[in-house]
Amino acid sequence: MRAVSILGVTGSVGRSTLEVLRALGGREAFRVVALTGAANIDALAAAAREFGAEIAVTADEARLDDLRAALEGSGVEAAAGAAALTEAAARPADWVMAAIVGAAGLAPTLAAARTGATIALANKECLVAAGGLFLSAARAHGARVIPVDSEHSAIFQCLDANAGRAPTRFLLTASGGPFRDWPLERMAAATPASAAAHPNWPMGMKISIDSASMFNKALEMIEARWLFGATVETLDVVIHPQSVIHSAVSYADGSMLAQLGAPDMRTAIGYALTWPERGALPVAPLDLVALGRLDFSAPDEARFPALRLAWAAMDRSELCGAAFNAAKEAALDAFIAGRIGFLDMARVVEIVLEATPTAGRARDIADVLEADRIARRLADEEMTRSAA
Repeated sequence: MRAVSILGVTGSVGRSTLEVLRALGGREAFRVVALTGAANIDALAAAAREFGAEIAVTADEARLDDLRAALEGSGVEAAAGAAALTEAAARPADWVMAAIVGAAGLAPTLAAARTGATIALANKECLVAAGGLFLSAARAHGARVIPVDSEHSAIFQCLDANAGRAPTRFLLTASGGPFRDWPLERMAAATPASAAAHPNWPMGMKISIDSASMFNKALEMIEARWLFGATVETLDVVIHPQSVIHSAVSYADGSMLAQLGAPDMRTAIGYALTWPERGALPVAPLDLVALGRLDFSAPDEARFPALRLAWAAMDRSELCGAAFNAAKEAALDAFIAGRIGFLDMARVVEIVLEATPTAGRARDIADVLEADRIARRLADEEMTRSAA
């Protein structure tokens, strides 16, 4: 029986992971060690009860009593706070889903990697903000990292099928989000609700808005650098509205291998869980005849400057990734709160990057968190100055 933990079980990826566990045998096949969440105490407690988790942790220290009450009589241990998240992640498990969104997922995911577990990585920030540090820790402790983002899972699967052969190019596909055909004037007036209305993927608000601004793809570009050794010269991004080809890899003989499938995160999650095998999942098979067509276009970097900023960050220091991510998170929160407009997010990130030193490597997580802190301060100062 495999021991598994899910960090971020109440988010969209976490909920999909529970569906995969149910499809592959549930409590009869898996021993759940730790489940973590944030404010959705009812969902966290329900999952912990269903799977008989050893411990359930909420990131919100003020909700500990609520969690204890929701778990009363279940035998599931309850805990709360950042330190408790990291302690739960460090408990021995065979497989850990790392799906805590944002920089808050750094310390718990790093703790999980140090146990030597297989890490199903859905937290972008571990690579964007601390790629060298995280992968070094994983290697040192024998942890395997399997990407869960649909795009990186696709590349991983293509490389897996062609093991030992070095690719010449990597292709990341992007849906383009809800604004792919909007003019700049209309994008400038976009609301958080319209930005969160993704046409293909059911995701949380922040991830959906990141997709609408293409910051999600920008983060994935930096991730590809760390996961696959992609460079500015070997990485391409293409708009593919149907989200059927999840990504592709090219080889020296002119061949391109692509992974296709319905836009359903359970495919990538299931592959990470059952690798190197493929489990039977409740995912509808792709019907190419019904689909009829696949479309592609080059991204307009004038409308989606996040891509240009990612190229710049990839060419600079490791800590530029931490600054890029922190500024993006600060700008995203400000957009949701109504402090800045949709197009202002890229402007804020660019200003923070320009103020970030080009030299610097993360020696430990403290360096990453300091770069994160400085970037958030610079972003807030810029947004405050613009609003004055």
